[in-house]
Amino acid sequence: MTASILRALRYRETRSIAAFLALCLGLGDVPGVVAQESVAPSTPANTAPPSEALSSRQQAIPLIAAFMASGDIPRLNQALNQGLDAGLTISEAKEILVQLYAYAGFPRSLNALGELMKVVDARKARGIQDVTGREPSRPAPTGQELVEVGTVNQTRISGGAVKSPVFDFAPVINQYLQAHLFGDIFERDNLDWQSRELATVGALAATPGAEPQLRSHMLASMRVGLSAGQLRQVTEILAKHADEAVATRASAALTQALAASGS
Repeated sequence: MTASILRALRYRETRSIAAFLALCLGLGDVPGVVAQESVAPSTPANTAPPSEALSSRQQAIPLIAAFMASGDIPRLNQALNQGLDAGLTISEAKEILVQLYAYAGFPRSLNALGELMKVVDARKARGIQDVTGREPSRPAPTGQELVEVGTVNQTRISGGAVKSPVFDFAPVINQYLQAHLFGDIFERDNLDWQSRELATVGALAATPGAEPQLRSHMLASMRVGLSAGQLRQVTEILAKHADEAVATRASAALTQALAASGS
């Protein structure tokens, strides 16, 4: 555990909240999943304090993710242009599309990255010089250190150490979660955690059948510093620019997450 987590005020969540937080692992409504121990909510170092409005850059992220996850390449093209116009760097755009392979699969991720290449080249041909951005500031840890770092990140995002009979039945799935998703991916600091959650929410909203995970990531979004007002804005942006079903799923998930968190 990091010193900040060890110093955090520990308390017990109710059973319903604990189960909800456990969904942050992507397990959905799996019986027996509980957060054994919760920590007081904190804002990770690589996120900004809560605000009531998304920046122009942030507004583009859920749309990029939603169109990537649904395979809507023409509208993905528009969303990528919107994001780059709003100040999203090329590195950040790439990172969003790479991360989302974990939710939408390698084929859609690869197709979206190919489209980003076309967008960047087309903009360059028009004389637009987009900011390249930066790569992660440090190499990813390996071995046991990677697992330990991933476990810390997992705990901060889910609100507590999560245990489940599923992990006893198939221990490798939690090893992948801790080492790869929360380790390899979330340790890459060229994209902040709020942007990562905005991308995840957009992708899951565009994925029928992923409603439990979408609800959990609405809650995770608040845990990493996004406000209820910003998440309502996400639902409004999806209602305006994406399909009605996508916006409906996002709105319902936010309502349920707010109820579960007591907001």
